[in-house]
Amino acid sequence: MSDPSTTKDTEPLARLREMPVLLFIRGLGMVLFAVGLVAGLHGYLGLRLIRDAGAVGPAAVALWMLLWALFLSMPLGVLASRTLPRRVGLALQWVSHLWMGTFGLLLTATAASDLALALAGLFGLTPAARSLFWGQAEAGAVWSLVVPSVAVGFVTARGRVRVVRVKVPIRGLGAGFEDFRLVQLTDLHVGDTLDRRWLARVVAQVNSLEPDLVVITGDLVDGPVRRLRDEVAPLAELFPKRGTFFVTGNHEYYSGVGGWVAELRRLGLTVLLNEHRVLEAGNDALVVGGVTDHDAGRFGAEHAPRPDLAFAGAPEGAPRLLLAHQPRTARLARDEKVSLQLSGHTHGGQMFPWMFLVRLQQPVISGLATLWGVPVYTSKGTGYWGPPLRLGARPELTEITLTRAV
Repeated sequence: MSDPSTTKDTEPLARLREMPVLLFIRGLGMVLFAVGLVAGLHGYLGLRLIRDAGAVGPAAVALWMLLWALFLSMPLGVLASRTLPRRVGLALQWVSHLWMGTFGLLLTATAASDLALALAGLFGLTPAARSLFWGQAEAGAVWSLVVPSVAVGFVTARGRVRVVRVKVPIRGLGAGFEDFRLVQLTDLHVGDTLDRRWLARVVAQVNSLEPDLVVITGDLVDGPVRRLRDEVAPLAELFPKRGTFFVTGNHEYYSGVGGWVAELRRLGLTVLLNEHRVLEAGNDALVVGGVTDHDAGRFGAEHAPRPDLAFAGAPEGAPRLLLAHQPRTARLARDEKVSLQLSGHTHGGQMFPWMFLVRLQQPVISGLATLWGVPVYTSKGTGYWGPPLRLGARPELTEITLTRAV
């Protein structure tokens, strides 16, 4: 007969042993559900854009095979950089990411078209009249809309980054910081499709503005240091007068945050992890504080964003800039007398219709707004994530000029 006290003491250990298994099962279930859902949506597109469009015989077989090959490229693209030779993996990622964006646009356009036709039926359009549009005509309309949208989105995402200039009045700003100019970069997502050459162009563009300060508000990379060290090397060529400051985004935590903090410091960037620096100009001061990503606490309590800690010991009366990856961090900073928070994360929605989904998570998509009493500027981001497309949200680097509030 077992000792009850022994059984009681070992129960927590048994639960700990079971947790990884339970987490694995739950994670596997979520993955299978997502794959099944995406497969079903591909089937829907096939029915509407292949079968109902009138494709028959070998042409129909070839189109269905192409559709399912593109479907398979999406999960394979996630694994490509980890398991395949670099050139093969990169080619597969390009196919995967381009199809991801094209699939989203095709799905949106087809569903909207079907909904419009269904509503037309409710308002008296006869089945015979609807059949004129349902099929080849609808497929043609969908493709004629999506193909140029993909082309425009690709050129916009990969082209020269637009400079957005914003003037922000700051209460208590000293004369020494009047017209102080900083450039904000955010969400560059340097990785397999946004490489060293692209980043070097962005760095040259920033240097041409001759800013006083450069700030990078998270999601700089998508991958570990060992794979992307050379790709981010151009950051060492940034030459603002007062330095370059960086705060973590959620993607740094997916990519090995400790390694990236060390690497960015090696490149000469100042990494702010719930801390601040004081800039001085004569008798005037400006405090630049930075916090970890809004959700970093999931990776350990020591990583949780702490605006209170970031400004601990900061000089009283000096204006405070807060660098925080997600706009909603303003809720945590509402009692810290922040003069201006600089954020990113949203990509401005990146491409239609994602901007409507972003609004479900964040209180603002882009631009200057006041959140929980904190003035916040949210950039649309400099790079992109996933599909190399931007549609309805051009990439930006932001030149912010601080002026003295009257």
